[in-house]
Amino acid sequence: MHQSLRYRDQQPEDMEPKQIKEGYLVKKGTVLNSWKVVWVVLSEDGVEFFKRKTDNAPKGMIPLKGAVLTSPCQDFSKRTFVFKLRTAKNQDHYFQASHLEERESWVKDIKRVITCLQGDRKFTRKSTRRSIRLPDTINLSELYILMRDQEDGVKELKLEKEKRVYNHCFTGGTVVDWLISKDKARNRPEALMLATGLLNEGFLQPAGDLSKEAVEGGAESAVLDDPDALYYFADSGFFCEGYSSDEDVILKEEFRGNIIKQGCLLKQGHRRKNWNVRKFILRDDPAYIHYYDPTKGDENPLGSIHLRGSVITAVEFVPEAKRYDVDGNLFEIITSDDTHYFLQATTPEERKEWIKAIHTVSKTGK
Repeated sequence: MHQSLRYRDQQPEDMEPKQIKEGYLVKKGTVLNSWKVVWVVLSEDGVEFFKRKTDNAPKGMIPLKGAVLTSPCQDFSKRTFVFKLRTAKNQDHYFQASHLEERESWVKDIKRVITCLQGDRKFTRKSTRRSIRLPDTINLSELYILMRDQEDGVKELKLEKEKRVYNHCFTGGTVVDWLISKDKARNRPEALMLATGLLNEGFLQPAGDLSKEAVEGGAESAVLDDPDALYYFADSGFFCEGYSSDEDVILKEEFRGNIIKQGCLLKQGHRRKNWNVRKFILRDDPAYIHYYDPTKGDENPLGSIHLRGSVITAVEFVPEAKRYDVDGNLFEIITSDDTHYFLQATTPEERKEWIKAIHTVSKTGK
């Protein structure tokens, strides 16, 4: 029987599998189809997942010798940033990250572990530095990162079509023009093929009826070189609004800011004082942080925190903490209306990064 990383202290040091990476991911159940947040630990021989970060015994272990990793995995139309692990015994395990960079980080390390196991070598990380020019065999993940560059990538715009306002989006023609201008494609048909690959793998999403019809219609090119065909980045702040009430406009205003930081944190509930893992997205102007249930495939937040004038501090304990061991890496947000939010990061470094980012947004955003 495989031993948990938590119980390996008895083993000789040279036999103990090295812990490489750990963090929150959403995992699809192997018996039921439900998706649940788990604490995942990657070692030199496999992936263990725990119901809670503080648990001593894992819920399960996935051996990586002979495993195959598929990313991005498009088996679930309403879920982005999913990757699949198929074991040597043909058992499938599905994981979902909270954003693109997180998925790519997990995928890179897991693939490296699988490669090392095949060659009977020790795990070592390769340089993460990327070449500016893409290789002959296009890497869509790297291409997407270039397209998202704030200075030199595809510009996100606010566009109006058929009595609707689309925020943080762009046209299919804009994508084609950018690919050609950056020497990623020689002509418009070739650029459309690349753009279709990005859409098929979930990096781009259709916005509006015309672009959605092209995707559902099974056309040779799912991306249209058309000024009326709109698209958006999968991890952007995209939202669509109609000409409706003033309340709707005010609500949508929260989502206009650029995404500064995102990821999973533990959050204490206000009523029951219990703790749950939530996906947080921090936006700069206006200054809001929205939190979501990471197990759901929809884009509707559970709630939001207006950060303008807020105070953010590291804390050592939480009053009335119940049902969860939340020792360490805690911080508190006190809003301008004196509402208190208690959150927990996974490491001291992560807590420091979140506090710095939220503090900056609270001072500079509206």
